[in-house]
Amino acid sequence: MKKDHDCNEGLDDRCRDLDGEIRRKRGDTLIGTLRKTYGADFAPGVRSDMRLDTLRDRMGGASLSKIVKGK
Repeated sequence: MKKDHDCNEGLDDRCRDLDGEIRRKRGDTLIGTLRKTYGADFAPGVRSDMRLDTLRDRMGGASLSKIVKGK
């Protein structure tokens, strides 16, 4: 499998910044884009043109990993 990004990979093949911290998804990432990565059932009932930061706000500031887990 060829990666289309250039980063320092760590735990679970997640990208890390130069200081080793796992990169955070940008808040302006659209839910439709995240569904391409996490599957069509990611954030059910949410429009695909909603931004990740809006979804986080609606979920009380939940992290992306918590949203993926459905908590």
